[in-house]
Amino acid sequence: MSNVKVITDSAGDIPPAMISELNIGVVPLSITIDDKTYVDLVELSTEDFWRLAGISNGLPMTAAPSSEAFKDAYRTAASEGSREILVVTLSAKLSATYQSAKTAAEEFTAEDGSVKIMVLDTELATYGEGRLAVYAAQNSHKPLEELFNAVDSLRARTEVIGTIDTLDNLRKGGRIGAAAATLGSLLSVKPIIEVRDGVVESPAKQRTRKRALDYLISYLSERSERIDEIAVISANATDTDEFISRIQEIFPTKTILSTTIGPVIGSHAGRGTIGITFTTL
Repeated sequence: MSNVKVITDSAGDIPPAMISELNIGVVPLSITIDDKTYVDLVELSTEDFWRLAGISNGLPMTAAPSSEAFKDAYRTAASEGSREILVVTLSAKLSATYQSAKTAAEEFTAEDGSVKIMVLDTELATYGEGRLAVYAAQNSHKPLEELFNAVDSLRARTEVIGTIDTLDNLRKGGRIGAAAATLGSLLSVKPIIEVRDGVVESPAKQRTRKRALDYLISYLSERSERIDEIAVISANATDTDEFISRIQEIFPTKTILSTTIGPVIGSHAGRGTIGITFTTL
């Protein structure tokens, strides 16, 4: 029987089957589209999100869970017998989710001193964050502090990098002007994005989708001897299968996990975003 209950948030893009199999608790963020707010994964599926986002004139907005939402998750875990809880969250520099989880942990343990809770800021997003939650659940037999340290060590060896297919979300969000977005689209500019030290950076830009994907393949290939596990993250990208096949050629003996970018990250990245998350030895 597991010693530690693992809880994460809905930005980790963990495949639903893995959440169920590993009994991971998920506290959802909220998504607002055209002035209507939905609870991620409860009131809004990933499929419905992409459908609504495609017909919306504005940019979907995301909001962190409240501290009370995390306390509810802690209460549930405690009622099921858990006395040690590890919470794995989206980067604190990208969302208030970590702070909500931390505040809730302090309040809950003041109420119930028999439960110990540790909260880890992954400094990552999408399946970079999700991978840490999965690892934690797979090793939940370890004592809480030992597990926290092991997950933190994995965090330092985890990377998330990809490419955005459209500049529409950046335009709708006011990150770039309409003229720049139009020019960028005409020039087929495809920014390379990565999550580094908790924030999203763009280390390079490529002129075409093909060049952007070539960049990602080269990025993997150059690090192939040090790479352990790999996952492909995709926001309804039509070339996902082809991209996975190219990665499989580099790592013929590895299983490449494929997971869908959900509403939280998809609200900011946009349809067609594709990328990789991997851990190094």
